Amino acid sequence: MSRSSNREDEVRRMLDGPHPQVPADLAQRATERGGRLLRRHRFARRLVQLVALAAVVAFTVWAVAAQPWQPPPTETTPPLGGW
Repeated sequence: MSRSSNREDEVRRMLDGPHPQVPADLAQRATERGGRLLRRHRFARRLVQLVALAAVVAFTVWAVAAQPWQPPPTETTPPLGGW
């Protein structure tokens, strides 16, 4: 027998055997857990969006205050009289 045939036979024996009892409230528990996971993911997504918005606002405020697109003021004065 090949290795895959052994696996198939084992799976067939498992499926032909007695099936375990399913708890009566399994669907309700799964629904509640799914709802919790959905709320948690939704909260995390909104938190990431809020942090991204705060970063954009902070960058905009810094850019308006610092004006990095303008050249810095010169430290020396040009010579007088055009020599």
